[in-house]
Amino acid sequence: GTEGDEMITRIGNGNLIMAYCHVAHDCVIGDNVIMANGATAAGHVVMEDHSFLAGYAGVHQFCRVGTMAFVAAGSIVVMDVPPYTTAQGDRARLVGLNLEGLKRKGFTAEEISALKKSHRILFRSGLILEEAISKINEEVELTEHVRHLLQFMDSSTRGVTR
Repeated sequence: GTEGDEMITRIGNGNLIMAYCHVAHDCVIGDNVIMANGATAAGHVVMEDHSFLAGYAGVHQFCRVGTMAFVAAGSIVVMDVPPYTTAQGDRARLVGLNLEGLKRKGFTAEEISALKKSHRILFRSGLILEEAISKINEEVELTEHVRHLLQFMDSSTRGVTR
């Protein structure tokens, strides 16, 4: 770690960090994270539990990758990637929910439905964030995962990939 932060780089348990990956200073890598060959996390990156960086994906400093988010191969992340989503491309953009990952982790149909509704409101409705969060609070079942998604969105300092 470096001065001016916690002086700690923290890597959790059960991770798969493949060949030629890079985890820079002051990163916080959660549990059960996968970083495929050549994936890189610049300084001060936070990767929540069960997140996935495909081969040669890179995350810019101070960005966060939410739980169960999937970042496609060769993508460059310059803003936070919300939990449960899939992002891809140079200056990564959201392409949808990580439905395959959610199913593999045993999410129920009701949990997936609540995340789909929340995702649609947050990223497809054209509403500003505050309005979208308000609408989700009124119209969507606030499961544990929906609450985590909303908290992640609300706490972003770097901005969120859309």
